[in-house]
Amino acid sequence: QTTSQSNTNMNSCKRGGGLLRIGKCKRFFSGTKTLGCPNSMLCFQLTNHVQRPKGILGPLFGMLIVLLELFHRVCFKPSLIPSHRGRSSKPIFVQIAKQVVNLNPLELRLPSRAWKVKLVGEGADDAGGVFDDTITEMCQELQSGVVDLLIHTPNSFADVGCNTDRFLLNPGAHSEDHMVQFRFLGILMAVAIRTKKPLDLHLAPWVWKQLCCMPLSGADLEEVDLLTYRTLQDSFMAHSADGRLVPVVPRGQNISLTFSNRTEYVERALDYRLHEMDSQVDAVREGMSTIIPVPLLSLLTAQQLEQLVCGLPEVSVEMLKKLVRYRDITENHQLIRWFWQSLKEFTNEERVLFLRFVSGRSRLPSNLADISQKFQIIKVDRPINGLPTAQTCFFLLRLPPYTSQAILAERLRYSIHNCTSIDMDNYMLTHNTEPAESSDTEDTVEKFAVDAAADYK
Repeated sequence: QTTSQSNTNMNSCKRGGGLLRIGKCKRFFSGTKTLGCPNSMLCFQLTNHVQRPKGILGPLFGMLIVLLELFHRVCFKPSLIPSHRGRSSKPIFVQIAKQVVNLNPLELRLPSRAWKVKLVGEGADDAGGVFDDTITEMCQELQSGVVDLLIHTPNSFADVGCNTDRFLLNPGAHSEDHMVQFRFLGILMAVAIRTKKPLDLHLAPWVWKQLCCMPLSGADLEEVDLLTYRTLQDSFMAHSADGRLVPVVPRGQNISLTFSNRTEYVERALDYRLHEMDSQVDAVREGMSTIIPVPLLSLLTAQQLEQLVCGLPEVSVEMLKKLVRYRDITENHQLIRWFWQSLKEFTNEERVLFLRFVSGRSRLPSNLADISQKFQIIKVDRPINGLPTAQTCFFLLRLPPYTSQAILAERLRYSIHNCTSIDMDNYMLTHNTEPAESSDTEDTVEKFAVDAAADYK
C-alpha cells in the first residue's frame, strides 16, 4: 500500500481453482468529454470550417458564431463518460456474497483467509492484506447504506436513549437475495472468529443476543426504540424497526384499542417487535453454521460474541508495541521514539486509519495471543521527509528519515487519510497495463511499491 491517490477499477477474488469476478468501481472516470447535443459536430464544423463572408457581413457573422458558441456551452454542458474500467458495478459485498455462499464450506474453514483477492488493473499481490482490506470495505458498505441489510436503531433517528450509534438487522430485507446476503454476513462473522481477525461492525446488543439464542424482553426493545416502547397506538398497530406501521395481529388495523384489551395489545406489540427479525437472524446463523459449530454460541453472552466477531473498537498503542519487530533500526532510535509519540497523539479515529493503512484491517482482536502476525517497522533509505509506505500483506511500515516529529506526524497523517485503498492505482493507470499473474513474494510487492512511490513524487 502506498500513498498514491487511489482510484480503483476492477477486482477479482480467487479461491483454489475458481475465480470470483468482482467489479469494484469508486471514483474513476476516463475524462473523455463529449458535447451533449446530437448536432455537436455540426456546431464544431460551423465554427471551424465555414468560410466567413467578406465585407460588412463579416463582423456580423463573427458575432453570430460567438452567440452560437455561448448558447451551445450553456445549454449543452460537457459531461464525463465513464471508461470501460470505470463502469458502475454492484457493491463488493453483494458480488462476493452471491458467489461465496455457493462454495464448499470446507474451503472456507481456513486459519488465515477464506479466499484470495486479485486486483485487476492494480499492482497489489494478495498475501493477506488485500483480503483484509476487502473485508474492511464490505463492513463500510453494510454501515453506510450501500447494502440494505442493516438499519440504524430507531433511537438513532429520534436521538434519544442509548445505542444511537448502533445497527439492527433490517426486517424489511426479506427477499431471496437478501436471505443469501444475510447468510454471507453469517459466514463473514464466522470467518472472523476462526481467523481471529475482527470485523468493524457496530451492531446493537439486541442482535448479538438473538445470535446467541438469548430471550429478548421489553427492556431490550427500550434500548433500541425508546419511543415505541413508551407509546401506544389507537389500534392493534405498531411501528417496526424500519419505521413502518404494521399490524401486530392479523387485520390489526381494524381492531380498536380499548381499556379492556390494552394488556393484549401491549403483549402482541412486544411479541411482534421482539421477533420481527427472526428470519434474518436465522439466515445469519445458517451462514455461521457452515464455518463454526453454531450450537456452542448459546454458551456465550452477547458481549462475548460481539468481542469475538468485532474485537476492540479502540486501537491500543501499547498492544502495537508488544507486537512490533524492528528491522534495520532499534527501538531507541529517535525516529522510532517520534513515531510512537505521534501515534499516541493521534485520535482513535486516526489510529484506526493507521491500522488500515498498514494491515488492511480497522480492528484488533481483544486477545493479544490471537494476533499471529508481527507488526514490522523498517527504516528505509529514501529522500528525507518523504511519505511512508506500507505492505498490508505483511503488516509492515517503511519509514524514511525525518528531521522532526512534527514532519513525521504530518506525513503519516497525509498517508493514512489519502491512501485508503490497496496500492499502485496510479502506477497501473500510468503504464496502462494489466498486471500479470504473480507470486505472493515480498520482492514482487516491494518492486511495485517502490515504482508507485516514485510515480507519486
